Amino acid sequence: MATSGQTHYMTQPSNGAISDKLLEELTGNNQSFTIRGRLQSFRYAWYGLVLMLRSQHNAWLHAFASVCILVSGGLFRLTAGEWCWVILAIVAVWTAEALNTALEFLADASTPEFHPLVKCAKDVAAGGVLISALGSVIIGLLVLGPHLLDFLRRILF
Repeated sequence: MATSGQTHYMTQPSNGAISDKLLEELTGNNQSFTIRGRLQSFRYAWYGLVLMLRSQHNAWLHAFASVCILVSGGLFRLTAGEWCWVILAIVAVWTAEALNTALEFLADASTPEFHPLVKCAKDVAAGGVLISALGSVIIGLLVLGPHLLDFLRRILF
C-alpha cells in the first residue's frame, strides 16, 4: 500500500521493465552522463579501496601476497599467457575481498546487535574469499611452480 508521499510500485509493468522515472526515483540519479560525474565515480571507487585497506586486515595480506607474486613473476619473466593467469587470480581475490567487505559493512548497518543470519551471511562471504584465495594459490603453483623448480635446480645442482 502506498502512503502519502510514496509511489505505489505495484502499478509498474510485471515484465521486469523499470521505467526511467522509477529508476531515477530508486537510485536518486537524475543527472545526465558527464565527465565530471564519471570522475567522481572513480573518486568514490578509490575511496572504497582505501577504506578496504584501512579497515580489513586480510586486505593487507592480499596486498603483500600480490606484491610478492608480481615481483616473482617479473623475476621469472613470465610469458604473456602466464601473466594473464596471475593477474586474473589476483583480481579474483581482490574482488572477493571487496565484495566481502561491502557485505560486512551492510550487515553491520542492518542491525547493531548480533543476529544469527547476519553471522551466516558474513561466514558465507568469507567462504567466497577463501574459495577465491585457494583457487589463486593453485593458479600460482601451476604458473610459478615450474619456474621456481627450475630456479632451485640451477642454484642447488
